[in-house]
Amino acid sequence: MADIVKIFDTTLRDGEQSPGASMNSEEKIQIAKQLEKLGVDIIEAGFAAASPGDFDAIRRISEVIKESTVCSLARALEGDIRAAGEAIAPARHKRIHTFIATSPIHMEYKLRMAPEQVIERAVQAVRYAREFVDDVEFSCEDAGRSEMEFLKEIIDAVIEAGASTINIPDTVGYRFPHEMGEMIKELKEFIGERAVISVHCHNDLGLAVANSLYSVLNGARQVECTINGLGERAGNAAMEEIVMAIKTRRDIFGEIDTRINTKEIYPTSRLVAAITGIEPQPNKAIVGKNAFAHESGIHQDGVLKHQQTYEIMRAEDIGLDRNAIVLGKHSGRHAFKRRVQELGFDLDEGELKRAFERFKLLADKKKEITDDDIRMLITSELSSAPEVFKLKKLQINDCSEGVPSAAVTIEHEGREITDAGIGDGTIDAIFKTIDRVSGYKGRLKDYQVTAVSQGKDALAKVVVKVVFEEGREAVIGHGLSIDTMIASAKAYVSALNSYLSMKALLQGERGDSGKESI
Repeated sequence: MADIVKIFDTTLRDGEQSPGASMNSEEKIQIAKQLEKLGVDIIEAGFAAASPGDFDAIRRISEVIKESTVCSLARALEGDIRAAGEAIAPARHKRIHTFIATSPIHMEYKLRMAPEQVIERAVQAVRYAREFVDDVEFSCEDAGRSEMEFLKEIIDAVIEAGASTINIPDTVGYRFPHEMGEMIKELKEFIGERAVISVHCHNDLGLAVANSLYSVLNGARQVECTINGLGERAGNAAMEEIVMAIKTRRDIFGEIDTRINTKEIYPTSRLVAAITGIEPQPNKAIVGKNAFAHESGIHQDGVLKHQQTYEIMRAEDIGLDRNAIVLGKHSGRHAFKRRVQELGFDLDEGELKRAFERFKLLADKKKEITDDDIRMLITSELSSAPEVFKLKKLQINDCSEGVPSAAVTIEHEGREITDAGIGDGTIDAIFKTIDRVSGYKGRLKDYQVTAVSQGKDALAKVVVKVVFEEGREAVIGHGLSIDTMIASAKAYVSALNSYLSMKALLQGERGDSGKESI
């Protein structure tokens, strides 16, 4: 019998806290469905008390996920725990994950609480969470810098109160692998079989995966991680690296295994990258575009003679299909639907119809459509908020001798509005003209343009971050087109629509910006 390590995926919670990685509910649902297909044991769907949008996403994910456990994070506060319990109520398998800081520096300067008060609060939180669910996880925030005797004291108390999983986070990525291993070994001896030990390692020193693996070797049986290593600051432990290390080094891990379907790793990585707009670095282990590429003549010769000379795992093991079907304008709806499903998307008939229509329009302009083109077509559709404003036409004058200008036509409430304006550059002219037409003035915080595929007919994907109201967070907009200027205009209008959608959602709602990381 395999000794199973549970995979707790926090891409939708901690991963979303990466700058620029915010996702709407539709995008989160797509990722959650793919995580379930991947075989993730627990999906941390968000932080229910953070905002109405987070609550809505967790609730909707709880309604569609059947096999994986759906979890919501909650501070050790009654309001947070109540929101978490209500959000995950529809889930077949549900968990509340509550936490409080346990390191001297956090207790003194952040919580301003004495150690006894922290223990009392933790116990109250776990007991209250048990009123909503049987499965309660408790985290000792900043455990990596906590004192062992205090950790044992608070862990003993919360297990007695009903916690069945104890998480030991290296919140600031401070520990070295041998230190993490020794800590988990000592805690395992103390806890025994009373609760599952989990670890949640951050990557500030580039050690998150190593720390997680050493923890597994010393008794941890749950690992908290994210797809592509997303997360605050330097990110979290990368799920794909942990899983493939355990699978590849059987000589070290023996009977230890996970329930992950490794052939879904690459499709999941690409889906998350497409939705968040954050691409793994080319030399990223397991899922980077160069992970199975060989340029050196010596390496090429060796791999051609015997694959294992320079590859310790097969590309096929992570779902990297080197012989993907290339779709074009003559491809039918059935082939398109099958490819969409293979790429990890679960679309209803209406969504599939709209995606196929966009595919056909693109196929008229582009000879060969790649998997990444299809991913972007669909994710740009999912990223779109209700279209209060819709871009209809764009004309630009980018004469090097003259003043850059743009003429924009936007549809709003059934009528088309056209205006023109100038700017310091073509993009500036486009955005300023959209401001004039819409009546909303935005301030650009970030602008990114990437080629989805290769060649002169490659799709351009533009991601913008725009602030439309001082004091509010920047909103994300996505645009996709063969023409970079059109993609830019679409992205800006997308950001405006997202802002208006979020503003409508927040009206009359209590918005608590209490996102926290463990």
